[in-house]
Amino acid sequence: MYLIVGLGNPEKQYEKTFHNIGFIAVGDAAEALGAKFKKKECEASVAEAYVGGEKVILARPLTYMNNSGRAVKQLMSKYKIPAENLLVIYDDYDLPKGKVRIRASGSAGTHNGMRSIIGETGLKDFARIRVGIRDEEVNIPIINYVLSEVRKEDYELFGNACKKAGDAAADFARGLDIEKVMCKYN
Repeated sequence: MYLIVGLGNPEKQYEKTFHNIGFIAVGDAAEALGAKFKKKECEASVAEAYVGGEKVILARPLTYMNNSGRAVKQLMSKYKIPAENLLVIYDDYDLPKGKVRIRASGSAGTHNGMRSIIGETGLKDFARIRVGIRDEEVNIPIINYVLSEVRKEDYELFGNACKKAGDAAADFARGLDIEKVMCKYN
């Protein structure tokens, strides 16, 4: 069983913000796997897919970004998800806008959602897909930037990045080893 989590904030006012890139990308992964977000459980909006008889849970935590770890921990516990079958997709200010970077493990960096997941689960060795959001032309505090809306002229760039991240997550859920996913999409 696999758990694919996209990080974001649940309210409509955050829908088009940089901090919701994970929500968008996990939606793309769900679409690639033929799943729809229809239910709520473990403080998350959840979609389910089956790939070769293997269940895949796709989730958007409803706990807000800084408490994402609560939902992840609950889902991992409920479904007995091993760390090697967890993948988290999120926005990353440390990468240039539109860049997609996949890693088998790592630290939280500057991301509070990832800090929450690492803190709640006690894990660092799980797959992650980072979608870069940093724009060299914008000079405002990070907290203001991540909660600002993506500019219309960047919709296509971020749409393509989220689709790429979603396709990579879907390949991971199909059983492609994370190292092979990295080679294919990085």
